[in-house]
Amino acid sequence: MKVVLFDIDGTLLRTDGAGRRAMEHALRTVFGVGGDPSYRYDGKTDRQITREQMRAAGFEDAEIDRRLPDVLDTYVAHLTADLTARPEQAQLCAGIPLLLARLRTMPGITLGLLTGNIEEGARQKLRAVDVAWEQFVVNAFGSDHEHRPALPAVAQHRARTLLGRDVPGHRMVIIGDTPADIHCGRALNVRAIGVATGHYSVSDLSAHDPAAVFPTLEATESVIEAILA
Repeated sequence: MKVVLFDIDGTLLRTDGAGRRAMEHALRTVFGVGGDPSYRYDGKTDRQITREQMRAAGFEDAEIDRRLPDVLDTYVAHLTADLTARPEQAQLCAGIPLLLARLRTMPGITLGLLTGNIEEGARQKLRAVDVAWEQFVVNAFGSDHEHRPALPAVAQHRARTLLGRDVPGHRMVIIGDTPADIHCGRALNVRAIGVATGHYSVSDLSAHDPAAVFPTLEATESVIEAILA
């Protein structure tokens, strides 16, 4: 039995910066400032991005907390409109359709998402690339916790509830494109597989000692072997 958890941005798909544009629009709308343009979003949750960007802009945590729901609502509305207006900007990463199709046929495999996206943002991104939401049944989102290292425990609890049995960390696999994906489950002994389809190279990811790392997820059988190892 394995619970296989996919990151979204840079792992399952790319949106040509739609998420960042939507977040900067939301921050400008709610706080009057879009944040530092050099700040890196990859590996962060949407809530963490908001807090860190607005702290740097001089806002106190209490004010950030008060305005956060408005930021996220505005973010989702702008993201949805942007992806609808320019559907060509959302593209699946290489190898994803075949890998998901193969995993769905395998007994004992449960698919899920582990992502910094809030849930509705994740839905909109998957909808934009015609990936069925229903296949991911054990999920942890940036709306569940502000910090990514807390998300594997959320997924583990949901897997236990869904499957009706304990799911030890070594039966979970996280697939992602950033060092944050590799490190976030280590407290639970979760297996991590890196993929260099985001902003980090194979060498960058290998330096963080994942169980395996691939340039893309096109080598379906090799990826499945790494998942099942």
